[in-house]
Amino acid sequence: MSLRERVVAEFAAQFGGEPEFVVRAPGRVNLIGEHTDYNDGFVFPMAIDRAVWLALRPVEGREVSVYSLDFSERRGFRLDDLTGAAEGSGEEGWLEYLKGTAWALQDAGHELTAWEGVMSGDVPIGAGLSSSAALEMATARAFAEISRLAWEPGPMALLGQRAENRWVGVNCGIMDQMISAAGRDGHALLLDCRSLEYELVPLPAGTAGVVLDTG
Repeated sequence: MSLRERVVAEFAAQFGGEPEFVVRAPGRVNLIGEHTDYNDGFVFPMAIDRAVWLALRPVEGREVSVYSLDFSERRGFRLDDLTGAAEGSGEEGWLEYLKGTAWALQDAGHELTAWEGVMSGDVPIGAGLSSSAALEMATARAFAEISRLAWEPGPMALLGQRAENRWVGVNCGIMDQMISAAGRDGHALLLDCRSLEYELVPLPAGTAGVVLDTG
């Protein structure tokens, strides 16, 4: 069973019925340009086949409820409890990335709709493949679909970065969120981290990237 099929099946088990939307955001590897994204340089990442998936549907009220297949727990938060100042404590683990993304979207003036959903991902955590950015961008895509927001990779990536910087408390650059927001199968992304101008560059036919965990 694919990861997409698993989150859809678990949605029925947790909430009953079918999800209205299923969204995905990938992890990444960087081909060249290490440590230049937070120095306003150029980077050349590509999305990978590992990703975070969310199956969801809108609900009445202001409570977002999410079941994590990976942690086997349901958590939630109220959209109205996310104030104008970042208040992430890190105490709620994976949920802080969702709360931070919702906070950043609302703080930017977006009107958000609450939802219930099931989440799972196969991007290894802590392996340098940007699992946190994938989670932020999957959350942003979920809110974009459910709240009918236009998906613009640059602005959405900046909000994901702001969530990680201000809410989660990690001083990351923009590359990880940008490739997760704008990546395309079979392409790398040439990104100017100062202007956020980017070009999707087709990879040579038959090219395969292999990522090794060498311990």
